[in-house]
Amino acid sequence: MLEVEDKVATTHRGHAVYIGKGMAMRPVIAEIFGRETGACGGRAGHMLVADASKGVVGGNAIVGAGIPAAAGMALSMQVMGQKNVAMCVFGDGAAQTGICHEAMNMAALWKLPVVFVLEHNQFGLTVRSAVQSSVEDISVRAAGYGMPSEIVDGNDAIAVYRAVSAMVDRARRGEGPGMVECKTYRLEGFSTSDMGGYQSPEEIAAWKLRDPITVSRAALLADVGEEKLAAIEAEAKAEVDEAFRLALSDPMPQFSIDEACKPYSEAH
Repeated sequence: MLEVEDKVATTHRGHAVYIGKGMAMRPVIAEIFGRETGACGGRAGHMLVADASKGVVGGNAIVGAGIPAAAGMALSMQVMGQKNVAMCVFGDGAAQTGICHEAMNMAALWKLPVVFVLEHNQFGLTVRSAVQSSVEDISVRAAGYGMPSEIVDGNDAIAVYRAVSAMVDRARRGEGPGMVECKTYRLEGFSTSDMGGYQSPEEIAAWKLRDPITVSRAALLADVGEEKLAAIEAEAKAEVDEAFRLALSDPMPQFSIDEACKPYSEAH
């Protein structure tokens, strides 16, 4: 769906997007652990992982800030006559920010090649979306900007792929921005400081049964077979385990106090 030259911006927890856009697993994990072999030399941390060579502009620690960044990237593509697309993946909490409305309005006004992918996981920090949003389906707001939108089951990988691909193709043809709202659920707290307690065990259990990996496995079983699926799972687990092993054995960044105190212009 996205090409190498296309750009993507994410939330500060966009690790799956980084991998999906083509980044290798080890540099991502090494960056999370602050290692020298990390994608950003161990200096960005888990919130700001980026790799320009893969079109990964990076995460953003400011809620909603990736939305105007993606619109800006799309504008530059349009001005330079490139047939590329920018994409922003954000949450329902970010959808309530003022900058989200401004960016979407400008994107529609100028027919920018940008796709807004909303991961509607029903919580903004510890507060349910219903307390933050005046509408249940946030994507209905897209009509106010004159852009198309679609709501999909966010736990169905195939449905998400088809909907987002259609919006990407449309943007690449020069038909302007689009929005896809992926309905899903956040099973865990939003950070290590979030001890939970505001979600019912029954609700969590029901959504765990609809884990995207579980749903995808069931969809593939008839065509692929248990033996091949088990082999794929084992291979994926081995790849992840090896990436963690290597990243955790990699060295920490080394720099002197003098270098750290230099102005950026001198150091670079």
